[in-house]
Amino acid sequence: MSLRYALLALLNVEPMTGYDLFKEFETSVGHVWHAPDSQIYPELRRMEAEGLLEGEEIPWGPRGKKRQYHVTAAGLLAFQNWMNTTLEYARIREPAHLKAAYLEWAEPEAAREQMRAHIKHHSGLLEQWHEKVREIDEGTSPMLTRRLAHTPEVDREKTVAYKRFTYEGLIAQAEAEVAWANRGLKLIDKLNQ
Repeated sequence: MSLRYALLALLNVEPMTGYDLFKEFETSVGHVWHAPDSQIYPELRRMEAEGLLEGEEIPWGPRGKKRQYHVTAAGLLAFQNWMNTTLEYARIREPAHLKAAYLEWAEPEAAREQMRAHIKHHSGLLEQWHEKVREIDEGTSPMLTRRLAHTPEVDREKTVAYKRFTYEGLIAQAEAEVAWANRGLKLIDKLNQ
């Protein structure tokens, strides 16, 4: 259900088409909530049917049209209500940690490779998150710049601080995963001497 609220958050910045939303999703909220276009488009249609969004046909190309979505008052209220409700946590699914519980079944080098892949993956995320913090600090984040253009002056500092806080949390998670996998490498070496 969080997909609709991620879409509402993006559409609170400015009206967008489904394609525009997909592109923005990948470079912004997609860092904290993955959704392929096969989920985004049906959710937009449901949200429009429920009155959370209003769609209008806009010109596209020489003769084409596409649908652009605007948040309605009901959509804004739904987003505000969601923001003011305590989160219900989903059950955890961590495939790397599940596999780690049974690494005794893996060949030592295969186990090491799994830990190295985990380190590589999370090190890549660390680079992305640090880049996002840099963009926030330097004022070069395109989506944040657009959001701030529609944010009252009095709320801009909060908006920037919360975006930075989000990426700081992602950095901490990625650092913890890298440290965990490094401990796993040491454990594999220790247990296979």
